[in-house]
Amino acid sequence: MLKSLTAAAVLCLSLLSIDASADVLLIDEVRERLLRDLPSNGMAKTEVEQRWGAPNERHRPVGQPPITRWVYDDYSVFFEGPLVLESVLHHGAVLNNSTAEDAPN
Repeated sequence: MLKSLTAAAVLCLSLLSIDASADVLLIDEVRERLLRDLPSNGMAKTEVEQRWGAPNERHRPVGQPPITRWVYDDYSVFFEGPLVLESVLHHGAVLNNSTAEDAPN
């Protein structure tokens, strides 16, 4: 049940990130997510904070079971209780990253 909810949440968040005006394809966003060193499912909050530092924002738990969101610069980490449920890139993270890579030195 939890895996199907996680898959549905990831799909919904991925679909929300599609922007008709952007030229970044969904596959590019998925590929970028796989290449990034982001917190993985099952990690504890303490592990996440030790490795990636304190988040920019900590949202209060919502729902049952309680889901908490920590916001970092270009991604968010969702927790179910004390464990990572999923890490999700923010809208435009891939576009912003590719623009920075294309900029002249």
